[in-house]
Amino acid sequence: MLRFDVLTVGNAIVDIISRCDDQFLIDNKITKAAMNLIDAERAELLYSRMGPALEASGGSAGNTAAGVASFGGKAAYFGKVADDQLGEIFNHDIRAQGVHYQTKPKGTFPPTARSMIFVTPDGERSMNTYLGACVELGPEDVEPEVVADAKVTYFEGYLWDPPRAKEAILECARIAHENGREVSMTLSDSFCVGRYRSEFLELMRSGTVDIVFANREETLSLYETRDFEEALTRIAADCKIAAVTMSEEGAVILRGKERYRVDAIKLEELVDTTGAGDLFASGFLYGYTQGRSLEDCGKLGCLAAGIVIQQIGPRPMKSLSEAGREAGLI
Repeated sequence: MLRFDVLTVGNAIVDIISRCDDQFLIDNKITKAAMNLIDAERAELLYSRMGPALEASGGSAGNTAAGVASFGGKAAYFGKVADDQLGEIFNHDIRAQGVHYQTKPKGTFPPTARSMIFVTPDGERSMNTYLGACVELGPEDVEPEVVADAKVTYFEGYLWDPPRAKEAILECARIAHENGREVSMTLSDSFCVGRYRSEFLELMRSGTVDIVFANREETLSLYETRDFEEALTRIAADCKIAAVTMSEEGAVILRGKERYRVDAIKLEELVDTTGAGDLFASGFLYGYTQGRSLEDCGKLGCLAAGIVIQQIGPRPMKSLSEAGREAGLI
C-alpha cells in the first residue's frame, strides 16, 4: 500500500487576512480578485495600512494538502520557508493537520513568504504576495521516496514564477511517471496563465501533467477565447482529465468525450473566497485517489469549496470527512 494519496508542491505562504472596502483597493492600487506579486518594501507598506488581521498558514498547494488530510486522506507537502517566526507558524500548522512535511528551512533570509489578503464585502479576495523564501525551493528539496509513494503529485501554477521550482516540478513528474503515478496541476489564476500559457499547454500536451484544475477565467485565458464551450472542448483534448470550476454554477469534469456537471452546494453566507479552488482540488483528489467516480470527485470538490468560503481563512475549520459523511458522499 502506498504511503500517500496526494503529494502537493507549492509556495509555502503565511496568509495575513483583513477585511476592507473597495475604495481601499483603489487607494492602494491593488488589482481586485487577483494575486499580485510584490516586493518586501510594498509588503511592509500594505501591512502598515491593514486593519485587524488574521494570520493563517496558506499557500495554494498547502491548502490542498490540508484539505486532503481533513477528508481523511494521506497527504504530503513540499514547500520552502525560512527559519523565522512565520516559518514556525507554517511548519506547526501544516503538521498539525496531519500532513507529512519535512522540507528543510532556508536560513533566515529571505524571510518566509507572506500574502496580505484583503477581503471585500462581496467575499472576493485580493492577494498581495511577497514570495520571500518560496523562491529557494529547488530540486534538492524533492524527496524521491515520497514522490514514488504518492498516488498523485499535485503542484500549483504559481511555481512557474520562482525559476528553480520548475526544475523541482519536472523532477517530481519524472519520478512519479517512472513509478506509474499521476501528476496534476492547477492553473492558479488567469494572470499566471497569461505569463506561462505556452509552457502550461506544453506540460499538458506532452503528458507531463495528467489532471488539470482551472476556473472559468483561467480556462478562457489558456485558449485566448471568450467562448467557454470552445475552451472546454480544447482543454478536454489537451489532458487526460480536466476539472473546471464555475463559482456558484458548480463545476464541470471532462475526460475525453465524457462530461459531468456538478452543482455547487447551497451557502448560508459567502464570507471569503480564499482557498475555494484549493479546497475543490482537495475534495476531487481525495475522491480520485479513493477510486470514486469522476462525478463523485466533483461533488466532493464542490462540498469542500462550499465549506471553506463560508469562513475566514483558506483551511477548513470543520472536519471535511465529517461533512462528507453528513452529505452522504463518504
